[in-house]
Amino acid sequence: MPESEAIATELTIGALSARSGVPASALRFYERKGLISSRRTVGNQRRYHRSTLRRLAFIRASQSVGIPLSLIEAVLEYVPHDVAPNRELWLKASECWSEAINGRIAKLERMRDQFTECIGCGCLSFDQCLLVNPGDRLARQGASSVLDS
Repeated sequence: MPESEAIATELTIGALSARSGVPASALRFYERKGLISSRRTVGNQRRYHRSTLRRLAFIRASQSVGIPLSLIEAVLEYVPHDVAPNRELWLKASECWSEAINGRIAKLERMRDQFTECIGCGCLSFDQCLLVNPGDRLARQGASSVLDS
């Protein structure tokens, strides 16, 4: 493909960064992880397909709800790099990740409730406080573990 035709369908790293709001350093990181890809020009400059904008939107939206990059990568493996993720992909990913997100929400609610109890108690005792000593793990280690901490 001649360079003039490629310009219409490809973005430089600077243009991609400006359009997506993702710093160039993060784009290079995502590329190293295989989440996005580029081709190199004769001058060894990166050129990204315009569909990369949608991939980045998918990555950032997924990260914003707490999905780790490893899970995002697993989903994006099924989408060719020159094809934009679509609504169908988002719905399938959302179904897969709903259980993990709901589990994270439940854990945060438990943590909030424990923290609220600690504020009311005010003790922050190493041997009794659920926030400082969850599941009383220090008691299982014996009395010396508190002194060693």
